[in-house]
Amino acid sequence: MSSSQQATENALREEIVRIGADLYQRRYTVGSSGNISARLVDGWLITPTDACLGHLDPATISKVDPSGNWLSGDKPSKTLQLHRAIYDNNSEMHAVVHTHSTHLVALTLDGVWHNDDVLPPITPYYVMKVGHVPLMPYHRPGDPAVAERLRELATRTRAVLLERLGPVVWGATVSQAAWALEELEETARLWLMTNPKPAPLDERHIEELRTVFGAKW
Repeated sequence: MSSSQQATENALREEIVRIGADLYQRRYTVGSSGNISARLVDGWLITPTDACLGHLDPATISKVDPSGNWLSGDKPSKTLQLHRAIYDNNSEMHAVVHTHSTHLVALTLDGVWHNDDVLPPITPYYVMKVGHVPLMPYHRPGDPAVAERLRELATRTRAVLLERLGPVVWGATVSQAAWALEELEETARLWLMTNPKPAPLDERHIEELRTVFGAKW
């Protein structure tokens, strides 16, 4: 490995630790739930199985080769194949974040807006930063069926919501994926706490967001 590749890997390890701590402090993840990964030139990094995202050690973050074989660090998360499905099918994505965020899990228990759109477009930043998020019916953690479905969705959306388990969000960087996840969770919180429910932005407003900001809705 070249010195520049090593520097990049070290920086990504530190970013994963920082983002993990941020998500934990905001209570978007609790206990040992959730996982984060980042693409490398020679594979990818992923948080270890049963690790607390609030107390990660950069040195023990798992490293796997492009085929998902464990190379170093602690044992990788059991959602390894889920992350690989996104990386293998969308070369522009370099990070994946999965949490068991309270309001998004609650949304799946209470009932999502639509199976193809778990939340309506009620805020401009939800439209711009997140976009369409489909619901994936319940499968046990680590079920290969989830990875197979994500292979189909990897280029069509930026996130999915796993029933009873929470969001999976991917992005160009770990930080960008985490920011989109936070926007998704806060939109779910707004939706669940308002009664009567707010009307979605109308098509005129959404078209303006497409034109001015390049929103993909």
